[in-house]
Formats: sequence, C-alpha cells, structure tokens
Amino acid sequence: MLSQKELLILVDKNDNILGYEEKIKCHLGRGTKHRAFSVFIFDRQGRLLIQKRAQSKMLWPGFWANTCCSHPRKGEDYLGAAQRRLKEEMGIKTDLKLAFKFSYEAQYQDIGSENELCAVFGGRWQGDDIQPDSSEVAEWKWMTIDEIKQDIESKPELYAPWFKIEMKRIEEIKKRIA
Repeated sequence: MLSQKELLILVDKNDNILGYEEKIKCHLGRGTKHRAFSVFIFDRQGRLLIQKRAQSKMLWPGFWANTCCSHPRKGEDYLGAAQRRLKEEMGIKTDLKLAFKFSYEAQYQDIGSENELCAVFGGRWQGDDIQPDSSEVAEWKWMTIDEIKQDIESKPELYAPWFKIEMKRIEEIKKRIA
C-alpha cells in the first residue's frame, strides 16, 4: 500500500513546481500531476532488467514493468530519487543518464490513477547480484528488447501502461547510455 506520509512534487505540464501532496492523494480519482521517474537497466548483453510489481501495490499489482519506477520526494531531484529507489527496490547502484521526459495519465480499475510527468533514465549493470525488495518486486528477469516487444504485442494486459509507452522510445534510452 502507498505511504501516506511521503510528499510528492506537484507540477504543471512544463515541470514547474506547484506544491506538494501526500503520495496516496496524488493517485486517487483521476490523480494530480506529479513528478515520477522510470529506470531502465541493461546488462552486458544488452538485455533489459524488468520486474513484476508486488501484489501489495495499490496500482497495477502483478504487472510487468521496467527495472524500477517511483517518485522524487519533496526536496529530491529526479536523478537522486532514481538512484535512491533503484538501490532500495532492486539492490543496484550504478550511473544513470536521463533519456527523456514525458507526461501520461492512466486509470487503474476504480482504484486510482497515474497522472505523471515522468523522467526516464537508462543505465548499465555490470554486476551479477541483484537483490530486489520482495515487498516491491514479485519477480524479475532479463529479456532482450525483441522478446519484450513481442510479449507486449501478444499479451499487453500483463504490462504496466507507462512501460508500454516507454518501450516505444527504447532506442532513445539505449543511445543515451551507449
């Protein structure tokens, strides 16, 4: 379940800060536009690390998504928050580079919504040991980009909406970390 004490950064479409709101309130109803980030980690072979979101997640539980995603908190910038969360969620510490930002909205059943301005980062992992937090991540695996694209095409209902949008721009992420 979402923490009610975590203050997220409310923004307009141009990423200007408008204020702060509790995380859970940002996701209720149609949602309130706030900052978010997504991280894409590639291995030595160019495969992408993806995760199946834990069943305890309020929005899109049990859906496959990119390596890590979350929100900068009040006082954090995008990069610092992405590095913090990557370590907390997947047990990985590595350099990240910003690839692009985009806005999207997505409704999850009658429970809540995402309404985010999302910064997308890419990075490489040279290590072998991944230690995800089981309260955040149900499963994880390495897949090639072609395997992911084929799977999304044949079973789109298994994937989080932001990940499907970001995958359409995967080459931009890969170029940024080349």
